[in-house]
Amino acid sequence: MGEAGRACNARFFIAAVGFGRMVRAMNGRPLLALLVRWLVLALGVTLAEKIVPGVDCKDGGTLLVVVVLLSFFNAVIRPILVLFTLPFIVLTMGLGLVVINALLFLLVGELVEGFQVAGFWDAFWAAVIVGLTNFFMTLLMKQRPPRGPGGGAGGGGERRPARRESGGDVIDV
Repeated sequence: MGEAGRACNARFFIAAVGFGRMVRAMNGRPLLALLVRWLVLALGVTLAEKIVPGVDCKDGGTLLVVVVLLSFFNAVIRPILVLFTLPFIVLTMGLGLVVINALLFLLVGELVEGFQVAGFWDAFWAAVIVGLTNFFMTLLMKQRPPRGPGGGAGGGGERRPARRESGGDVIDV
C-alpha cells in the first residue's frame, strides 16, 4: 500500500472515531439515531459498490433512495422472512440471515432505477460488507460505561456487605 493509501485509511479511521464520539454525545434523540443508522447504511452500500464488481449505484440521490428502501425492508419485510425461515437460520447457524439480506439487496436492485445488482453472489457479498460495516461502526459508536471516582468502570461507591447479619429474608436490589 502506498503513501496515499495509508493516508486515506488513517483519515477514514480518524473520521470514524470522531463520528462515534459525536453519536455518543447526542444520546436519546430518536430522529438523530435514525439518521446515523442511515449514514452507516449509506457507508456500507458505498463500500459494497466500491468492492463488489456487480454492484453499481448511479449517484447520491439513488444512494439515498436505496438506503431508505433498504431500511424500510429491514424494518417491515425482514422480520417476516426471519420468522418463516427460522429453522433454516438455525440449521445454517445464522448464515441464513445473510441470505435474507442478500435477497433484500437483490429486491432493491430490481426496484430502484440506477442501482444495479448483477446477481445473487454479488448481493451476498454486498450484504456481508454492509453487515460488517454496520458491526464495526456500532462498535465505534458504542456507549462506554461512566467511570467512577476511582478511575475504574465500577465506580467508587460503597460496597455491600458479603453477608447479612439479620436473619430475615431480604431481597437486596
